[in-house]
Amino acid sequence: MDQANPFETPKTFAVHRAEYLVGFAVSTGLIIAHFGEINWWVWIGLFLYIDLIGYIPGAIAFKRSGGRPIPKAYYVLYNVMHSLITQAAVVGLWCWWFGPEWALLAIPWHLSGDRGLFGNFMKSFALPYEPVRQQGYLRLLDDLRLPHPKPVGHVMDPEPVGHLPAVPAQNPPPAPAPVAAANNTERPVSTAAR
Repeated sequence: MDQANPFETPKTFAVHRAEYLVGFAVSTGLIIAHFGEINWWVWIGLFLYIDLIGYIPGAIAFKRSGGRPIPKAYYVLYNVMHSLITQAAVVGLWCWWFGPEWALLAIPWHLSGDRGLFGNFMKSFALPYEPVRQQGYLRLLDDLRLPHPKPVGHVMDPEPVGHLPAVPAQNPPPAPAPVAAANNTERPVSTAAR
Protein backbone atom coordinates (compact mmCIF):
# COMPACT_ATOMS: atom_id res chain seq x y z
CA MET A 1 0.00 0.00 0.00
CA ASP A 2 2.95 2.33 0.70
CA GLN A 3 6.60 1.99 1.64
CA ALA A 4 5.84 2.02 5.37
CA ASN A 5 2.99 -0.49 5.03
CA PRO A 6 3.50 -2.60 1.92
CA PHE A 7 1.31 -5.42 3.25
CA GLU A 8 3.80 -7.74 1.62
CA THR A 9 6.57 -9.53 3.38
CA PRO A 10 9.77 -7.46 3.37
CA LYS A 11 11.42 -9.87 0.89
CA THR A 12 8.54 -9.87 -1.60
CA PHE A 13 8.35 -6.08 -1.35
CA ALA A 14 12.08 -5.92 -2.12
CA VAL A 15 11.56 -8.16 -5.18
CA HIS A 16 8.61 -6.03 -6.27
CA ARG A 17 10.78 -2.91 -6.04
CA ALA A 18 13.65 -4.69 -7.83
CA GLU A 19 11.47 -5.10 -10.91
CA TYR A 20 11.19 -1.33 -11.12
CA LEU A 21 14.90 -0.93 -10.45
CA VAL A 22 15.48 -2.81 -13.70
CA GLY A 23 13.33 -0.22 -15.51
CA PHE A 24 15.22 2.54 -13.73
CA ALA A 25 18.57 1.04 -14.77
CA VAL A 26 17.47 0.62 -18.41
CA SER A 27 16.14 4.18 -18.63
CA THR A 28 19.30 5.48 -16.91
CA GLY A 29 21.44 3.60 -19.45
CA LEU A 30 19.45 5.06 -22.34
CA ILE A 31 19.72 8.57 -20.87
CA ILE A 32 23.50 8.18 -20.62
CA ALA A 33 23.77 6.67 -24.12
CA HIS A 34 21.75 9.52 -25.67
CA PHE A 35 22.85 12.31 -23.32
CA GLY A 36 23.73 14.71 -26.13
CA GLU A 37 20.48 14.08 -28.00
CA ILE A 38 18.16 14.95 -25.11
CA ASN A 39 16.35 18.29 -25.05
CA TRP A 40 16.98 18.92 -21.36
CA TRP A 41 14.33 21.62 -20.95
CA VAL A 42 11.71 19.16 -22.17
CA TRP A 43 13.23 16.37 -20.03
CA ILE A 44 13.08 18.52 -16.87
CA GLY A 45 9.51 19.60 -17.65
CA LEU A 46 8.36 16.03 -18.20
CA PHE A 47 10.11 14.88 -15.06
CA LEU A 48 8.67 17.65 -12.86
CA TYR A 49 5.09 17.89 -14.12
CA ILE A 50 4.20 14.49 -12.63
CA ASP A 51 4.93 15.70 -9.09
CA LEU A 52 3.83 19.30 -9.63
CA ILE A 53 0.33 18.03 -10.43
CA GLY A 54 0.26 14.67 -8.67
CA TYR A 55 2.28 14.96 -5.46
CA ILE A 56 3.06 18.52 -4.33
CA PRO A 57 -0.58 19.69 -3.83
CA GLY A 58 -1.35 16.68 -1.63
CA ALA A 59 1.89 17.04 0.32
CA ILE A 60 1.07 20.68 1.06
CA ALA A 61 -2.49 19.78 2.07
CA PHE A 62 -1.21 16.97 4.31
CA LYS A 63 1.31 19.31 6.00
CA ARG A 64 -1.36 21.97 6.54
CA SER A 65 -3.95 19.49 7.82
CA GLY A 66 -2.21 19.03 11.14
CA GLY A 67 -3.07 15.34 11.17
CA ARG A 68 -6.64 15.61 9.96
CA PRO A 69 -7.72 13.68 6.85
CA ILE A 70 -7.24 15.49 3.54
CA PRO A 71 -9.64 15.31 0.56
CA LYS A 72 -9.45 12.11 -1.48
CA ALA A 73 -8.96 14.22 -4.62
CA TYR A 74 -5.28 14.54 -3.67
CA TYR A 75 -4.95 10.75 -3.60
CA VAL A 76 -6.65 10.50 -7.00
CA LEU A 77 -4.33 13.17 -8.46
CA TYR A 78 -1.30 11.28 -7.18
CA ASN A 79 -2.50 7.92 -8.47
CA VAL A 80 -3.51 9.25 -11.90
CA MET A 81 -0.26 11.15 -12.42
CA HIS A 82 1.90 8.25 -11.20
CA SER A 83 0.07 5.64 -13.26
CA LEU A 84 2.00 3.78 -15.92
CA ILE A 85 -1.20 3.80 -17.98
CA THR A 86 -1.61 7.60 -17.79
CA GLN A 87 2.04 8.24 -18.58
CA ALA A 88 2.02 5.74 -21.48
CA ALA A 89 -0.87 7.77 -22.92
CA VAL A 90 1.13 10.99 -22.44
CA VAL A 91 4.14 9.46 -24.23
CA GLY A 92 1.89 8.21 -27.04
CA LEU A 93 0.23 11.59 -27.50
CA TRP A 94 3.62 13.34 -27.38
CA CYS A 95 4.96 11.06 -30.09
CA TRP A 96 1.85 11.65 -32.21
CA TRP A 97 1.91 15.46 -31.87
CA PHE A 98 5.65 16.22 -31.66
CA GLY A 99 7.34 12.98 -32.66
CA PRO A 100 9.44 10.63 -30.52
CA GLU A 101 12.37 12.10 -28.65
CA TRP A 102 14.83 10.98 -26.00
CA ALA A 103 13.52 13.53 -23.48
CA LEU A 104 10.51 11.22 -22.99
CA LEU A 105 12.84 8.99 -20.94
CA ALA A 106 12.15 11.36 -18.04
CA ILE A 107 8.78 9.67 -17.55
CA PRO A 108 9.87 6.03 -17.08
CA TRP A 109 12.92 7.26 -15.16
CA HIS A 110 10.65 9.17 -12.75
CA LEU A 111 8.09 6.39 -12.26
CA SER A 112 10.56 3.51 -11.99
CA GLY A 113 12.73 5.56 -9.64
CA ASP A 114 9.75 6.36 -7.39
CA ARG A 115 8.84 2.69 -7.14
CA GLY A 116 12.23 1.02 -7.27
CA LEU A 117 14.36 3.46 -5.27
CA PHE A 118 11.79 4.86 -2.84
CA GLY A 119 9.05 2.22 -2.70
CA ASN A 120 6.36 4.75 -3.66
CA PHE A 121 3.40 2.94 -5.17
CA MET A 122 -0.22 4.07 -5.46
CA LYS A 123 -1.80 5.83 -2.48
CA SER A 124 -4.62 4.10 -0.64
CA PHE A 125 -7.57 6.06 0.75
CA ALA A 126 -7.25 3.91 3.88
CA LEU A 127 -3.81 5.32 4.78
CA PRO A 128 -2.42 8.79 5.48
CA TYR A 129 -1.18 10.67 2.39
CA GLU A 130 2.41 10.46 3.61
CA PRO A 131 3.65 7.01 4.67
CA VAL A 132 3.24 6.34 8.39
CA ARG A 133 3.76 2.87 9.87
CA GLN A 134 0.39 1.34 10.77
CA GLN A 135 -0.24 -1.11 13.57
CA GLY A 136 -2.11 -3.47 11.21
CA TYR A 137 1.03 -3.96 9.12
CA LEU A 138 3.12 -4.58 12.23
CA ARG A 139 0.55 -7.17 13.39
CA LEU A 140 0.80 -8.86 9.97
CA LEU A 141 4.57 -9.12 10.39
CA ASP A 142 4.10 -10.44 13.92
CA ASP A 143 1.60 -13.05 12.69
CA LEU A 144 4.12 -14.14 10.04
CA ARG A 145 6.89 -14.10 12.68
CA LEU A 146 8.94 -11.63 10.67
CA PRO A 147 11.08 -8.85 12.13
CA HIS A 148 9.90 -5.27 11.77
CA PRO A 149 12.14 -3.61 9.17
CA LYS A 150 13.15 0.02 9.55
CA PRO A 151 10.53 2.15 7.78
CA VAL A 152 11.67 3.48 4.41
CA GLY A 153 12.34 7.20 4.57
CA HIS A 154 12.07 7.48 8.35
CA VAL A 155 14.74 7.33 11.02
CA MET A 156 12.13 6.09 13.49
CA ASP A 157 8.45 5.20 13.45
CA PRO A 158 6.42 8.43 13.46
CA GLU A 159 3.03 8.55 15.12
CA PRO A 160 0.17 7.57 12.81
CA VAL A 161 -1.50 10.86 11.78
CA GLY A 162 -3.60 12.12 8.91
CA HIS A 163 -6.28 9.47 9.03
CA LEU A 164 -9.25 8.51 11.11
CA PRO A 165 -8.04 6.42 14.02
CA ALA A 166 -9.59 3.04 14.61
CA VAL A 167 -12.47 3.06 17.07
CA PRO A 168 -11.11 1.73 20.36
CA ALA A 169 -12.84 -1.32 21.77
CA GLN A 170 -15.15 -0.50 24.66
CA ASN A 171 -13.99 -1.82 28.00
CA PRO A 172 -16.47 -4.34 29.38
CA PRO A 173 -18.31 -3.14 32.46
CA PRO A 174 -16.76 -4.32 35.70
CA ALA A 175 -18.13 -7.58 37.03
CA PRO A 176 -20.52 -7.14 39.92
CA ALA A 177 -19.13 -7.87 43.35
CA PRO A 178 -19.88 -11.39 44.54
CA VAL A 179 -22.83 -11.57 46.85
CA ALA A 180 -21.97 -13.10 50.17
CA ALA A 181 -24.10 -15.89 51.52
CA ALA A 182 -26.93 -14.95 53.84
CA ASN A 183 -24.85 -15.83 56.85
CA ASN A 184 -21.95 -13.70 55.48
CA THR A 185 -19.67 -16.69 55.18
CA GLU A 186 -18.10 -17.76 51.97
CA ARG A 187 -17.97 -21.41 51.06
CA PRO A 188 -14.54 -22.82 50.41
CA VAL A 189 -13.86 -23.64 46.79
CA SER A 190 -12.14 -26.92 46.02
CA THR A 191 -8.81 -26.75 44.23
CA ALA A 192 -10.33 -28.71 41.34
CA ALA A 193 -12.91 -25.99 40.77
CA ARG A 194 -10.30 -23.23 40.66
